[in-house]
Amino acid sequence: MGAICEICGKHKASGGHITRRGLAKKKGGIGMHVVKNTKREFKPNLKSVRAVVNGGVKRLTVCTACLRSGKVVKA
Repeated sequence: MGAICEICGKHKASGGHITRRGLAKKKGGIGMHVVKNTKREFKPNLKSVRAVVNGGVKRLTVCTACLRSGKVVKA
């Protein structure tokens, strides 16, 4: 199973990491220039938890935001 929360459906998101070089204009330089632009992934903070589901105990993959907010009852 992929990196996805079984409660809220939070999953991997794609984005980019921009590498800049140079001295900023407000520090007396000619400005920051983009040197490299790389793709990267933002992954959710997932934990494997034993939780109570429909009266029984089941192992779920849940993000920490759902754990903190009380959406999951731990067994």
